[in-house]
Amino acid sequence: MNPNATQVATVVADPASVDDAIKSRFSCRAFLREREVPRALVEEILDVARRAPSGTNTQPWNVYVLQGAPRDALVEKVCAAHDAIHADASLHDQYREEYDYYPEKWISPYIDRRRENGWSLYGLLGIVKGEKDKMHAQHQRNYHFFDAPVGFMFTMERVMGRGSLMDYGMFLQNIMVAARARGLHTCPQAAWNSFARIILPHVGARETEMLVCGMSLGYADLEAPINGFHTPREPVAGFTRWLA
Repeated sequence: MNPNATQVATVVADPASVDDAIKSRFSCRAFLREREVPRALVEEILDVARRAPSGTNTQPWNVYVLQGAPRDALVEKVCAAHDAIHADASLHDQYREEYDYYPEKWISPYIDRRRENGWSLYGLLGIVKGEKDKMHAQHQRNYHFFDAPVGFMFTMERVMGRGSLMDYGMFLQNIMVAARARGLHTCPQAAWNSFARIILPHVGARETEMLVCGMSLGYADLEAPINGFHTPREPVAGFTRWLA
């Protein structure tokens, strides 16, 4: 029997649950630190996620999972660097992303969506324009993994092409959807990218690797107001053109 026959013949008996896992995914910004996530559950999620497609099956992902003391030590290191930059902006040039996650020049409608996202989030938290210390403190929540007990760092070899970043996105989405199917939430975070010079040695990455992004994983704090923030999406008609 063809060993792949089950993949071909599998029937998704409950498509609504698959849809719910996708639709209920959001960037969780408050987790229950005291509620641990067992290693076996993290491994199960990664085992599902590894079925993500990749060009010619290159599977460009490397995953570093941080829990306990290693997680806390990285939080301390990166928060210290983040505070130093806040106190002395000239230090910013020491911490640069290896690839451009955002465009050098913003255009509409993307800049409009970005601004709406930022000010809606700050508005929910009662932070107004010009309150730089409060903005800094909120941004630094990224570097606490938003209190999630599990932090991921994702890397890939620098020699890989731009297409591998597209492959990586599908792998990350698999992690987030598989996590939702198990009652967990996530927050994918490009905010870590500027601190690769601290993160890569900390996790033991090779010199040939670059940081793609980080991610928080855990159980959502259902009482936290910030978890009531959910971003809008364009309707299908807004981004689709039918040719027939």
